[in-house]
Amino acid sequence: MASKEGKDRTRKIIARLRKAYPDAKCSLNHSNPLELLIATILSAQCTDVRVNIVTADLFRKYRSCADYLKVPTSELQNDVRTTGFFRNKTKSIQGVCKILNEQGDRVPDTMDELLKLPGVARKTANVVLGNAFGIASGVVVDTHVSRLSQRLDLTKNKQAEKIERDLIELVPKKDWIDFSHLLIYHGRQICKARKPLCERCGVERYCPSSRLKTGKEPK
Repeated sequence: MASKEGKDRTRKIIARLRKAYPDAKCSLNHSNPLELLIATILSAQCTDVRVNIVTADLFRKYRSCADYLKVPTSELQNDVRTTGFFRNKTKSIQGVCKILNEQGDRVPDTMDELLKLPGVARKTANVVLGNAFGIASGVVVDTHVSRLSQRLDLTKNKQAEKIERDLIELVPKKDWIDFSHLLIYHGRQICKARKPLCERCGVERYCPSSRLKTGKEPK
């Protein structure tokens, strides 16, 4: 159970991040739940910038689940090749589309249903639920959220599901969807992996890992 002190500190961090990044939102370009689901599958081990480059053409070429199913697997693999792990991603996309095609292309809006889809784990499900449907089902934990949550001492864990459980205890439910966007923006602009810009950090006073306090680079 998270302490009152921990919850209060987390709220202060969120408030400062909201002030710093008032326009923080999902970085994956999409116009409907299906596009977001596919973009999120492609984002595994790949930057959102690269995914957006790929999906700019992909979403013009494929408009429905049937489109992804009727194309030869090799062609779809080539279309998503630059996102990495393209064979597994193609298999997941076509597996998802096979199921959804039988449901009129309706993307599920519950965690249980989404987790039954090929290649969909909690991170992907949380992204879709939060950003396509506005449903706060949990906290998205990607590499930025994982790294910053540890630096800010919001978790001692390194496994995504355990980190998510810790964050759910600390972060008010109304902030679950936005919290990951805020940390992602902060991780990209200020709290960088190799050389964090602590002197420019709006939440430095709440960060026990700050090199301004320790004189050392955060791990």
